[in-house]
Amino acid sequence: MSPPTAGRAGRKRTGRKRTGRKRTGRARNALLGAVGVLVAFAACEALGRSGMVRSAFLPPASEVLVRAVELGGDTAFLNGVAATIEAWATGLALACALAIPLGLLLGSVPTAAQAARVLIEFLRPVPSVALIPLVSLLLGAGSETTVALVTYACVWPVLFNTVYGLGETDPLAKDTLRAFGFGRLAVLLRAGLPSAAPFIAAGVRIAAATALILAVAGEILAGFGEGLGTFIAQAGMATDGTRDVLAGVVWAGALGLVINLALTAVERRLFPWAPEHRGSRA
Repeated sequence: MSPPTAGRAGRKRTGRKRTGRKRTGRARNALLGAVGVLVAFAACEALGRSGMVRSAFLPPASEVLVRAVELGGDTAFLNGVAATIEAWATGLALACALAIPLGLLLGSVPTAAQAARVLIEFLRPVPSVALIPLVSLLLGAGSETTVALVTYACVWPVLFNTVYGLGETDPLAKDTLRAFGFGRLAVLLRAGLPSAAPFIAAGVRIAAATALILAVAGEILAGFGEGLGTFIAQAGMATDGTRDVLAGVVWAGALGLVINLALTAVERRLFPWAPEHRGSRA
C-alpha cells in the first residue's frame, strides 16, 4: 500500500495535468475563433477591393472597422448605444421577473400548467415584430415600445427553460424532503429551484441575445429617437451611408459577443457542475 503522501502527490499531479489540458483547450478554441474572424475579415476586404461589388454597396472591411473605431469617440453615438443597452437590460429584467415565477408555478403545479397550456401555445408562435404596430398604438414610438417587445420575446426561453429545469429535479431529493415533513413550497425552494437554476441561467443567456436583436430591430423600424438601431436606420437613408450602416452592425455584433461571453462566464462560475460547463473550469 502506498503511503498517504504519495496518494496526495499523485492527485496533485493529475489535477495539474487536467488543468493544463483545460487551459490548452481554451487557448486552442480562442485561436481557432481568431483565425475564423481573420479569414472572414480578409474575404470581405478582398471582395470590397476587387471591384466585383461597388464600394458604395460594400466598402472594404478595413474602412468599416476604422469607422467603427471612430464611432467609439462620438459622444452622441455612445449615448445612443447606452440607450439601446438600457432598453435591452430593462426588457430582459422584466422578462425574467415574469417568466421565472410563472415557470416555477407551471412546473410545480400540473393543474396550472394544463390551464395555461392553450394560451401559451397560442401566444408563443406570434413573432414580436408582428406586434410592433399594436404596441406602438398603445405605448407610442418611444423606448417603451422597444422594452415591451423585448420583454415579450424574452419571456419564452426563460419560461420554458424554467419548466424544463424543474422537470429534471431528482425525485429522490423531493421524496426525502417530503419524508422529513417539508411542504410543497419548501421542496420547490430547496430541491426544485437549485436543480432548475442552471437551466434558468441558460434561458437567460438565450433571451439576452434575443433581447439585443429586438432592441436594435425595434429602433430600426421606428427610425427616430435615439439608439444603435436608430443610427443604423438613419445611416441607411443617407446617400453614402453604407459604411456607417456596417459600422453600426459591427457594434451590434460586438455587443452581442460581449454579452454572451459575460453570461457564459457567470454560468461557468455559478454552475460548474452543469453538463455544458463540466470540465471547462480551471
